[in-house]
Amino acid sequence: MPPVFIPAQQVTLAWTHSIEKQRWEEDYAVQPGATAEAPPVLQALAARVRGSAAGMEPPPDARLVDGWYRYQPLERQPAVLRLTRSEFTADFELCLQGRCQPMGRWLPSDGGITLLTACSASPGGQADRSLP
Repeated sequence: MPPVFIPAQQVTLAWTHSIEKQRWEEDYAVQPGATAEAPPVLQALAARVRGSAAGMEPPPDARLVDGWYRYQPLERQPAVLRLTRSEFTADFELCLQGRCQPMGRWLPSDGGITLLTACSASPGGQADRSLP
C-alpha cells in the first residue's frame, strides 16, 4: 500500500485497550530534523490512559488527573510508531485539532502493521486535502 501524507504539525494517536476497554491517548508533534538535510522527527509530548487495569499499568511517574493517568512517554523521539491493526479490535484513531477519526479514514487496515512516521511532504508533493 502506498504511503499516505496527512498534513499536520501535531496529532493525537488514540485507541481503546482490546480487553480492558480503557482509552489511551498519545500526543505527538512533528519537529525539524537535527540538520537542514535531516528528515523531520516525531516528538512524543504527552500520554494518558483513562484508568488502569491488568496489563496496562501507567508508569510510576504518572499523575491521576480527572480520571486520566497522565505521564511523559519514555521514548521521546521514536523513529517510527508500529501500529498493529486487526479486524478483531477497534481501529486506532488519529485526532487532528481535537477531532478524532478512525485511522481507516485515511488508510484501510490490511490486518498487519501500519508504520507512522514524520515527514515534510507527501512523496508526490500532494497532501490529503480532504481532511475534516
